[in-house]
Amino acid sequence: MNKEFDPVFSKRLEPYYDEVKWLYGELYPNDEQAFSYFLTMLHKAFRERKKSLREWDEARGLDSEWYAGNEMLGMVMYTQCFAGDLKGVKKHLDYVEECGANYVHLMPLLESPEGRSDGGYAVSDFRKVQPELGTMEDLADLSEECHRRGISVCLDFVMNHTSEDHEWAKRARAGEKEYQDRFFFFDSWDIPKQFEKTVPQVFPTTAPGNFTYCEEAGKVVMTTFYPYQWDLNYRNPVVFNDMTADMLYLCNNGIDIIRLDATPYIWKTLGTNCRNLPQVHTMVRIMRIATEIVCPGTLLLGEIVMEPSKVVPYFGSVEKPECHLLYNVTTMASTWHTVATKDVRLLKHQLGTVFALPKEYIFLNYLRCHDDIGWGLDYPFLEQFGMKEVPHKKYLNDYLKGAWPGTMSRGELYNDDPTLGDARLCGTTASLCGIEAAEETGDPEKIEKAIRLDIMLHAFLFTQSGIPVLYSGDEIGQLNDNAYHDDPLKADDSRYIHRGNLDWDDVAKRNDPTTRQGQLYTAIRKMADLRTRYGVFESKADAWVVETWNDHVLGIGRYYQGEKMIALFNFGENEETAWIREVEDYRDMLTGEERPAKEVVLPGYGFVWLITSFK
Repeated sequence: MNKEFDPVFSKRLEPYYDEVKWLYGELYPNDEQAFSYFLTMLHKAFRERKKSLREWDEARGLDSEWYAGNEMLGMVMYTQCFAGDLKGVKKHLDYVEECGANYVHLMPLLESPEGRSDGGYAVSDFRKVQPELGTMEDLADLSEECHRRGISVCLDFVMNHTSEDHEWAKRARAGEKEYQDRFFFFDSWDIPKQFEKTVPQVFPTTAPGNFTYCEEAGKVVMTTFYPYQWDLNYRNPVVFNDMTADMLYLCNNGIDIIRLDATPYIWKTLGTNCRNLPQVHTMVRIMRIATEIVCPGTLLLGEIVMEPSKVVPYFGSVEKPECHLLYNVTTMASTWHTVATKDVRLLKHQLGTVFALPKEYIFLNYLRCHDDIGWGLDYPFLEQFGMKEVPHKKYLNDYLKGAWPGTMSRGELYNDDPTLGDARLCGTTASLCGIEAAEETGDPEKIEKAIRLDIMLHAFLFTQSGIPVLYSGDEIGQLNDNAYHDDPLKADDSRYIHRGNLDWDDVAKRNDPTTRQGQLYTAIRKMADLRTRYGVFESKADAWVVETWNDHVLGIGRYYQGEKMIALFNFGENEETAWIREVEDYRDMLTGEERPAKEVVLPGYGFVWLITSFK
């Protein structure tokens, strides 16, 4: 170990040194020079960390599980949609706090080329903010104010690729071999064609294939996602070292939750599907160690949009943890399946799997996000009920886009592939719940029912273990932004239907109980407050599926330190009964009134939270 290292840095590095050297050697055998540079880079990042951020690290170090309780509530936002720019976000932090959020996820805001950015996921400079949104100084200033208020700040770190406008890509196009070696360049299509035999396509309709011919270089380059997103070659230690340095630079500007974008894709091996390879876990573990040494108040959030068997390994082990947080994407997709089918059996099956996991595993739970809804459901389970994959996907999409008789949902398809009978779905929570269509009819009964469904889904969100996350605008029932069709830079991407600007005139209606905005905001705020007041919502609580003997009604039980909760959710549009017979005396958490947990009758799209205490 370098004797010139800061004593505090050396003290943090010492317990990890042997492990990180071993792991680094697995990726880059016998490259002592690269490993030495890696440690020097970590030390440089450590020395550059501001005093206020070091104090933030120390405060969090007093409680290593600060993020794992029942007090965290996230809010996801695009800076430009929420408040125009970073300074605007800072001005509106009072509203963020009023909503109860203490975790703000700023969607991609680093420099990327207009019209070729995939919503900011094609980064041309990891150390610059998109000019119209502000500067890196503005980002650091916003983060400092958030920390002063006890708000954590999350930002995407796009690991798998850069924009074709990134400095490395420019120099690679110009023929510099050193920079071509930071990507996957091939002199002919021979090796790319071998890759194509085993590597699935991410966007077979809008961006078919995994490679693109680069005219300027006269070579073929790997582009797993879009032609303007060039895959990084992490077999080159320079790439791993410099990208880790870029991540730590963001941490040193106040970002304390790093969302590792497209994590499963970052290591490529010919003859495999280039997904979830062992080296990916080695890299994530090293990055976890890097943050523990340089900025120990930082969390790693893994974006693994796959089935639970592939997601859970990214938590690592208790002894060798990887990500602190993971998305609960399968429950999100199963929730919308249940909205469309009104059948809770798949959701019960999914929750049973999640509830059986160790309580140390903390998931981010959400109803909607910036992305589409992919139907990665458990089709072998569904087939026992006659639901086959291709026709069932079509039904779900037809129902949620409003093409099924009687449905009020208003979504749009994304990446429709008629050949495979596959498509994903887009839309805001409110519009998918039918509020948009109901308001168009002006029918009070339909509006009331759609709002009730929206509130019930948020109640279900808050009942899950982990961290609930609101997509900005959902707290007031923001509707689809159909105007995106008229914007030539957005019209080809239906995800912009749920990425509209927050209407601050609508926000101003949040305290008016006669409005949709007021009804949703009041209900969501009340449930969020209850969640922080009752220990039964702690992630450490026991959780189980309650049998209701009714396929329209989902039941969840929770127990923690003498408190027991029974939560019931009616996914049917008509009145239903949960045929339960709990022996304890319960009261309704929202009204405070006594209410037996026996043969509970729920209105269409209704829910109830029942609580009892053994203290």
